[in-house]
Amino acid sequence: MTQEEEIAAEAAAEINGPTHSGFVALIGPTNAGKSTLVNRLVGAKVSIVSHKVQTTRAIVRGIAIHDNAQIVFMDTPGIFKPRRRLDRAMVTSAWGGARDADLIVLLIDSERGLRGDAEAILEGLKEVRQPKILLLNKIDRVNREDLLALAAAANEKIAFERTFMISAENGSGCDDLMDYLAKTLPEGPWYYPEDQISDLPMRQLAAEITREKLFLRLHQELPYASHVETEKWEERKDGSVRIEQVIYLERDSQKKIALGKGGETIKAISTASRKELSEILEQPVHLFLFVKVRENWGDDPERFREMGLDFPK
Repeated sequence: MTQEEEIAAEAAAEINGPTHSGFVALIGPTNAGKSTLVNRLVGAKVSIVSHKVQTTRAIVRGIAIHDNAQIVFMDTPGIFKPRRRLDRAMVTSAWGGARDADLIVLLIDSERGLRGDAEAILEGLKEVRQPKILLLNKIDRVNREDLLALAAAANEKIAFERTFMISAENGSGCDDLMDYLAKTLPEGPWYYPEDQISDLPMRQLAAEITREKLFLRLHQELPYASHVETEKWEERKDGSVRIEQVIYLERDSQKKIALGKGGETIKAISTASRKELSEILEQPVHLFLFVKVRENWGDDPERFREMGLDFPK
């Protein structure tokens, strides 16, 4: 047993009654609200959120405690029709996460319904053996009759164990979902210490935070092909941390956009990222961002490994 497993076992032993634990894979089309929901259920920022589609690139695990259960949510990349190598790696990762989970949760944007990618995902789920539940998200934007019709249409295609209607944004329906998951997951010891909320290394989470700020600032101007890596992490004697990160882009024209006139854009991105990282780490952060052009980085196996993805042949 590893030290991490021993700590988890000790925490679980202090609870009266049997403990439950398991992995819950959240899958769905792009921008259905999976990352927002994971952050809501975990109660902390573990997955980045932006208006840009396909923001989540690799599986992010967020860990929540509810009653006697430890629920490990697997925030998977949105499933869509892949066009590039990176797309294929992301979609493969999402389906792999679903097949490795104890329970699959399909999240559907109630406004978009079963159009497009949602229809294809339902077909793909027919080949997956794990029990499945349906979540209809953004219910505050759709009338009840349409929600009931959408739930009925989805359940005609897949035998879902339960259907929940929620709002990841305001939390409506989330307590009922957590109650159900805590009771449904198998009885057994916890996988992680009680105070751990993610299995993402801090260096990688820091890179994801900066990538989020990059997308939020430039989601209209900057193409999808951007990547952030944390290259240096130095804990300093004064209690602060010095972090150096590289933003990889594919063309010089993209670098000019990321830097902005007089470096204003990159300074704004750095400030926003540094502020959030300081809050998460609870210590002062000195963040230094560098922008590099690396043509066709999306075909570099090393970049895929940094993202936690398998490199598709």
